[in-house]
This record gives sequence, structure tokens and C-alpha cells, in this order.
Amino acid sequence: MFEISQRFYFDAAHTLQREIEAQGSKRVHGHTYHAEVFLQGQPAGNGMVLDLGLVRQALQEVREQLDHHFLDEVPGLGPATLENLCLFIWCALKPGLPSLSAVTVARQSIGDQCTYRP
Repeated sequence: MFEISQRFYFDAAHTLQREIEAQGSKRVHGHTYHAEVFLQGQPAGNGMVLDLGLVRQALQEVREQLDHHFLDEVPGLGPATLENLCLFIWCALKPGLPSLSAVTVARQSIGDQCTYRP
């Protein structure tokens, strides 16, 4: 079994209701998010699990929904947690990328990361 991945990033703002570090989170603030999607499979006759150009096309569609948006207003996202971002990206990509195996979203500047692997 092989696993390939492709990364993308997006900048977005949001608010978040939290029990700790609550004051800064309640205000509108932004992050640069780094996302990585993973796909598993066996190489086809062309020697590739999946053409990464096709993956990049799918990622661009998701990125356009998130990049430079106010995440509180993105339909279907819910509170803009790392967990919800992983699930949102997964749900957007899985129909067109059936070999999708995991999604990771990170805020590298502060060391936070989440991976969704059903």
C-alpha cells in the first residue's frame, strides 16, 4: 500500500467560544492554516496512486471556500476548530477522491495540529 499527500494553506479569520484563553478567542482573529490530505492505494498502470494534478484541482476548490473568509460564516463548518476544519475538508474531498485516507490541519505558528482518519 502506498500513501501520497498534498499540502495547501489558507488564511482565515474566526471567533471561538472557549473556557481557557477565552478573551482573545472571542474577538475576531486570524490564522494561517496548513492542511495536508493523504490518499492510499496501489499504483495504476501509469505508476501513480493518483495524479497529484487531480488532487491539486480538488484542493483548490476547497481552498476557495476557506481562504480569506470569515470561518464563522462558512456553511457546514460549525465552530472553526481544527477538528471541524478536518471534517469539513474530508467531506468536501471524499466524493471526488475516494482513496482519501486522512486530513491534517495545523496552525504551525502556535504548534497546534489535528488529524482526521476515519
